[in-house]
Amino acid sequence: MGRSRFGGRLLIGIIMAIVALIGYFSKTQVNPVTGEKQHVNLTPQEEVALGLQSAPQMAAEFGGLYQDPKVQALVKKVGQGIVQNTEVKNSPYQFDFHVLADPETINAFAVPGGQIFITMGLLKRLKSEDQLAGVLGHEIGHVIGRHSAEQMAKQELLGGLAGAASVALSDPNSPNGSAYIAQYVANLVNLKYGRDDELESDDFGVKYMVATGRNPEAMIEVMEILAQAGGPNRPAEFQSTHPSPENRVMKIKEAMAKYR
Repeated sequence: MGRSRFGGRLLIGIIMAIVALIGYFSKTQVNPVTGEKQHVNLTPQEEVALGLQSAPQMAAEFGGLYQDPKVQALVKKVGQGIVQNTEVKNSPYQFDFHVLADPETINAFAVPGGQIFITMGLLKRLKSEDQLAGVLGHEIGHVIGRHSAEQMAKQELLGGLAGAASVALSDPNSPNGSAYIAQYVANLVNLKYGRDDELESDDFGVKYMVATGRNPEAMIEVMEILAQAGGPNRPAEFQSTHPSPENRVMKIKEAMAKYR
């Protein structure tokens, strides 16, 4: 009886995995800027709508917008300078740039569709507009690369596979054990995609800096700032979704040679 039940669970798990894989690989779109074929669940218009809806909540989590119009105007000027003078202008996204009030968190991020944020914690550490352009160009790269949409599709796939593994490998005596293992494997797979996205966005950042006459060396300076901010106890690269600053510097230099 036990073997029969295991066979039934295994069959259901296999079917669930097949359904998840078919769903993922059948949803393919061509990136309107890069021409790359990508597995995504959202259209560019849906990305824009999602980003606009989520932007206020994201800002609230970092203390809201920084209340200095001159600072906001500077960041918007630098960001729009990249958008209006590169291939980004022809994308279907609606770019806007915001400074968040949080003075301690060192971060910049983009939500789907073109809403881009930088915290005062990071902005106050930057020493030039070129460094700022490097940060914003990197975040623009996340939007153009459709990384959020890709990650959402991958999360859906990994969730489906994790669920399938939980059903197929479930142990009636330890129902939580197999689920934990399945989720752990899913997280490790997703970790790699996160680092790849960061490196691709660095490449976009260098490309846009060169195209707009900015000095891409400033991106290396930003990596030095991030390394100093992280201190000697920052996590190893494998344990972080971001590559180490040292690895990013190497890739940035390769991109500089490519685009110059």
